[in-house]
Amino acid sequence: MKITTKQITTTAVLLAICIVSQFFKNTSVYITGPIINACLIIAALGAGMACGIILSVITPVTSFLITGSPIMSAIPAIIPCVMIGNIILVVAVSLIAKKIKGNAGLIAGMAAGSIVKALFMGVVIALVLIPSLLPEAMVPKMAVFQTTFSVTQLITAVIGSVLAFIIWIPLKKVIAEQN
Repeated sequence: MKITTKQITTTAVLLAICIVSQFFKNTSVYITGPIINACLIIAALGAGMACGIILSVITPVTSFLITGSPIMSAIPAIIPCVMIGNIILVVAVSLIAKKIKGNAGLIAGMAAGSIVKALFMGVVIALVLIPSLLPEAMVPKMAVFQTTFSVTQLITAVIGSVLAFIIWIPLKKVIAEQN
C-alpha cells in the first residue's frame, strides 16, 4: 500500500492537533480524549485506515512524553494497550463505514468502535494490568485509574465520534469536490 503526500500531510495536520490538545490533558481528559478520538476517526475516513492506525500508534507516545502520566510511568504496558484500543476504533469505523454506506454505516462504525475500544481497555488495562502491576504507593488511586481506562474511554470515544461526525459531513463534500 502506497501512502500519498496528501495522506501524509493530512495525518501530520491531525497529529499536530492531537499534540496541541495533549497539553490540556492535565486540565481535563474530557477535552483531550474527544479531540484525539475525533482526529483518529477523521484520519481513517479522510486519509485511509493505514493513516488512522499510524496516528493511533503515535498519539499515546506523544501523550506520555507531553504529560508524563504517572500511571503510564508505573505501568509502561498501558501504552501499547492504548495503541491497540485506538486501532480498534479506527478499524471498526473504517470497515463498518465501508461496508454499510451512508451515515448509518458511519454511526454504526463509531458506536461499535467506541464500545469495543472501551471494553478492550477496560478488561486489559483496568481489570488486568492495573490490579496486578500497580505500585503499592498508588493503590489508593486504583479506582480512579480503573475508571480512566474504562468508563472514561467510552465517554471520550463517544464524544469524539460525535465531533468527528459533525466535522466529517461537510469535510467529505469538500474532499469529493477536490477529487
